[in-house]
Amino acid sequence: MGALHSLPDDPQHADLAEKTGFSLEQIGILRKRFKQLSANEETLRREDFNTIPDLACNPIRSQIIEAFFDRRNFRQSDGAGTVREIGFGEFLAVMSHFRPPSIHLKEEQREAIRMEKLRFLFNMHDTDNDGTITLEEYRHVVEELLSRSGALGKETAKGIADAAMLEVASISMGHMEPDEFYEGITFEHFNKLLKEFEIESRMNIRFMNMDTPTLCK
Repeated sequence: MGALHSLPDDPQHADLAEKTGFSLEQIGILRKRFKQLSANEETLRREDFNTIPDLACNPIRSQIIEAFFDRRNFRQSDGAGTVREIGFGEFLAVMSHFRPPSIHLKEEQREAIRMEKLRFLFNMHDTDNDGTITLEEYRHVVEELLSRSGALGKETAKGIADAAMLEVASISMGHMEPDEFYEGITFEHFNKLLKEFEIESRMNIRFMNMDTPTLCK
């Protein structure tokens, strides 16, 4: 594994606090959760996430799990490809993408965090790393963001997401020449499509809570 995986505990925690923005107390809590998931082992594998009941209910379960093993999400410069297992450093780096921003940030800092979260969302669905996602994958993103607001029911969120997908399809394909092939949504297009969404507070990872698990409803 990389350098994050091999650092001693105390220096690693201080270093990770600086890199991820988590406090030492938060890192301690997440360390405990990591140990629970890994059965006190030093690494996590994909199958370890099968012990999370709430995750089994999530329609994008496979994408969420893969995000933890995608080098693009490790906050390292050489991010490409996937790994078979992760240490606590990699786990924390991925978790930091779900951390809500501080209320004291400047506008440019807030925008940088927003772009980082959008890139994480995009990467989650761009599983083959070809720089595009499909219309159906975009629909899943919109549905997830809407349902997490708490103000809409699942069916309402699904209906709006379906409409958003159809709108993108009509706009994108309507501007194409007859001999052109629709290659999918790029990150630049993805960013423009989601400009009205307040994603900073909606990107959370509730199934990582250590309380009594919520069963699928």
